[in-house]
Amino acid sequence: MSAFDDLYAANAKFAKDFGSSELTGRAARGLAVVTCMDSRIDPLGLLGLQAGDAKILRNAGARVTDDVLRTLVLAVYLLGVERVLVMPHTDCGMAKVTDADVHALTSERGVDTRSLEFHTVPDQYEALRHDLTRIRTSPFLPADMPVAGAIYDVRTGRLTASEF
Repeated sequence: MSAFDDLYAANAKFAKDFGSSELTGRAARGLAVVTCMDSRIDPLGLLGLQAGDAKILRNAGARVTDDVLRTLVLAVYLLGVERVLVMPHTDCGMAKVTDADVHALTSERGVDTRSLEFHTVPDQYEALRHDLTRIRTSPFLPADMPVAGAIYDVRTGRLTASEF
């Protein structure tokens, strides 16, 4: 038995009633959402969206890394994205550790991760401000593109817009 048999079985069931073959890959609502990989977050559901409406970019901490910027450039110029929402969340594991903590944890298992930057989040509001600024000032993205930030509360399901 494979460690993935449950997933393949679930996919077979999903594919029987699959009804999204008409989607084009473009963001129908012109939206990209940068959010965390936390499995408590359902970005489409919490924003009232459906498959095909938005590009969802996920990573640990909802950080705007170089790869997220690269992906946003592709999303804007190739896939119909016209606005970006950066959406970190409460109770984030990345706000509970530092890069040094992660390096120490992996080192205990004999893995040297010193060449990696984990983009941990000592101050979630400052990280959000930094990431919004990074998008807004990118020379690769439209200067007038709407960019917003909001923090998702994993306990209430509510989204609180940032002031910056």
